[in-house]
Amino acid sequence: MKRETLIWTILFVVGGLFLFYRAALSEHGMGKEYVKESRINPQSASDLRIKFVNARIGEEGARFSLSRTVGLWLSAFFTLAVLSFLYRDNVFYKIAESIFVGVAAGWAMASAGFWEAIVPKLLANLVPDLMRTWALPDLDASRKPNYIYLVPLVLGIMVLWRLMPRGGWIARWPLAFIVGTFAGIKLISFLDADFVNQIRSTIVPLVVLNQQGRYDVWSSLRNAGLVFGVLSCLTYFFFSLEHRGLAGKMARVGVWYLMITFGASFAFTVMGRIALLAARISFLLDDWLWLIDPKGERPF
Repeated sequence: MKRETLIWTILFVVGGLFLFYRAALSEHGMGKEYVKESRINPQSASDLRIKFVNARIGEEGARFSLSRTVGLWLSAFFTLAVLSFLYRDNVFYKIAESIFVGVAAGWAMASAGFWEAIVPKLLANLVPDLMRTWALPDLDASRKPNYIYLVPLVLGIMVLWRLMPRGGWIARWPLAFIVGTFAGIKLISFLDADFVNQIRSTIVPLVVLNQQGRYDVWSSLRNAGLVFGVLSCLTYFFFSLEHRGLAGKMARVGVWYLMITFGASFAFTVMGRIALLAARISFLLDDWLWLIDPKGERPF
């Protein structure tokens, strides 16, 4: 255990010295963000609003951005803190985990909850004039107050009653309404996506003819394999008949189909995670350390 700790300590020290060299002593440095001014509406002479966009080093009008540089370094720190869990559970990983969960919850409440639900869907229908001057300048000028939206407002206040020291039972009524309504709405979509479409996808011709009217061997074999696989999988889940003889052989083939399907699904999930890991490694080596430059944005 002591040898393992010594090895990791040496790696951390060497990594820290390398970062110090790249940041302070290297000719090209590392981890800097540059921006330039860009007009929001360049076709309109009266629109003087300006925003800052990312710029390359040496580009005309590019300037160093301290705030984005700080954000870049924080992103690199939290990325390394999360990856440090590969060694063992540590305080840096716990800090990154707690901050990520807190920021995600705050962003979901402020963005998805307030700016994407309450403001455009509730307040824009109750007080459209106020929302037009405050938060939604592009709101339709002909929109009038619709007081039917007082119902979801009251239900939302009743849900928040759960936080009160007394009267928590009041929140049960809007929760029951939300759960029941959501289940009823999603029932049809789930039946269509997971049941009807699955059946429709298996109703395919076993004999396929191409545009010239000739027999298409590969498409016919593919459709036959699809139908055979569905029937074999259904045979495996048909427990009213003992899996012997022909039924047993079909059930074993169904198991192979299921294992191949589960394996492909798992491999797809793993590839997605590997893609995320590759993106973070590319961020560390390109955006932060400047060790690679796949886009050719730096003049060195």
